Amino acid sequence: MTLLPSSSRITATLLGWITAAALGALAIPAAQAHGPHGHPAGARQDVGTSPWGPTDEIGRLNLITPASRAAILQRISGGQVYDLATEYYMGMPSWQDAGDPHYQFWMTHTPRGTVVDDPMNVGKDMNATRSYTGTAFSMYSHTGTHIDALNHFGIRGKIWNGFSADEHLGDRGWRRTGIEKFPPLVARGVLIDVAGAKGLDMLPDQYRITRQDLQDALARQKVSLREGDIVLVRTGRMKLYGQPQAYMAKPPGLGLDAARFLVEDGGAMILGADNLSLETFPSEVDDDYVPLHTYLLAQKGVPIMELVALDELARDKVYEFAFIGGPLKIRGGDAAPLRPIAIPVR
Repeated sequence: MTLLPSSSRITATLLGWITAAALGALAIPAAQAHGPHGHPAGARQDVGTSPWGPTDEIGRLNLITPASRAAILQRISGGQVYDLATEYYMGMPSWQDAGDPHYQFWMTHTPRGTVVDDPMNVGKDMNATRSYTGTAFSMYSHTGTHIDALNHFGIRGKIWNGFSADEHLGDRGWRRTGIEKFPPLVARGVLIDVAGAKGLDMLPDQYRITRQDLQDALARQKVSLREGDIVLVRTGRMKLYGQPQAYMAKPPGLGLDAARFLVEDGGAMILGADNLSLETFPSEVDDDYVPLHTYLLAQKGVPIMELVALDELARDKVYEFAFIGGPLKIRGGDAAPLRPIAIPVR
């Protein structure tokens, strides 16, 4: 999304893109102005029906089994462990320009303040001796390294497996497909370093990653995809994470056909990237401003990870690893923070 220093200008830019796309005013090439499988973009789409039955709430995470976990864990080589999570800090990149809350952090107790306030009624001497620090924070659920639940995007009020907002969404969140239903994520992880394959530190602004880009990077890395992989795509954008406006402005991201290649040909269980939105903007589909989110979450049951720190893996050319992590169990939530690690395998 094009983000400029003024939040009002940011919002105006975003809304302008969406409106222009809806009106077909973006001069999108005819080959791109279509929905999935080349059908006209206005063709009716429906949410996916789970092959794991009418009660399924986790989609392709059903591919995690005791056998699949054992298969990757027994290959761990030890030694280096890579932290794939970002830090949270005031002013960090987030979706505040879409109206969502900034990340906020504040002190609730300080060593000097408790001497004055005596919140626990233990007296000045005790407070002066036992220094007390307490903090609180609040944020939008899609802030920092996180994973999207399958209820994050749907089609005409329905989400993955036909659950509907009318029946399954209450004032305290979704009663189906909440992020708390996700199991611990233990699986084979694969890094696809698209920026590195092109000899770049970072892909250009608004670059839309193609199927061929992914195939070229995989061939260069000598890595093949397998069903049940957690596939992480590096654009190089994380190098700007400490510069929020630059990080958020015109991000590169996956194209729809590239996502189809990873899921339908490669068998990916989860897709992730190091940018804010996985996909790039403006949309390549004229009746859907977030076609990858619709396709992956609502139609294929594929969770999405965003803001994943991938530069260290790319630096060390670690393209295959054991991915271990899990979201906070926020009941009814549409996303949650994630602290994933990657451990190289033999």
